[in-house]
Amino acid sequence: MSVFAAPGAYDRAITVFSPDGRLFQVEYALETVNRGATILGIASSEGIVLGAEEKIESKLQDESFVWKLFEVDEHLGAAVVGLGSDARILIDQARVYAQSNRLMYDEPIDIEVVAKRVGDIKQLYTQHAGVRPFGVSIIFGGIDKTGNRLFATDPSGSIRGWKALAVGVGKETAEGILKTDYNEKMDIEAATQLAVKALIKAQEARGEQPRVKIVVIPATTKKMKVLTEQEIEKYMKSS
Repeated sequence: MSVFAAPGAYDRAITVFSPDGRLFQVEYALETVNRGATILGIASSEGIVLGAEEKIESKLQDESFVWKLFEVDEHLGAAVVGLGSDARILIDQARVYAQSNRLMYDEPIDIEVVAKRVGDIKQLYTQHAGVRPFGVSIIFGGIDKTGNRLFATDPSGSIRGWKALAVGVGKETAEGILKTDYNEKMDIEAATQLAVKALIKAQEARGEQPRVKIVVIPATTKKMKVLTEQEIEKYMKSS
């Protein structure tokens, strides 16, 4: 039986709980996320690694265009899964928060603060009639005064801190690898290797040609860097 069986009228009203305590529109948004191309984040002892599967839908598509990994601030990156249009709006808002913090306090914003503020926006859209939830989950990762931090938000607006996680259609395969191979003391090189391995295995498990995008934020520079195709290819050969 489908998890969404016989919702009745409850699936048409975002503000109404079903008799068994469910908000169906939020669950539908979560299903959109679960069907999206896999993203992941890893917090290592030397920095943060964010990765994503990048699907090419046409031979005419510009392969250099990255649409699942974003720079929020130089010390803070984000990986998104779900509706790209919803993600773009939330990433723009996160960038406003980050720059406002620099202007007001003359310091980079904490990663947790950004995640909570974006989570607050998402939660608002689960509580009012005439709107729908944001169909996107976002992994925020970066370096702040508290250390190397990784947080994830989902369409319900919930926020959780992580050491490593994967979200999307390949979550089960990728997280299985992360649970087996992840070590809090691993350096950023090992974390990057692990990220590439997990994403490749997730794609291969579905019979897809591996295609991966990776960004790293080293604790030494606290500045986000997008790895080139050549750099990623080196990790892919070692996986």
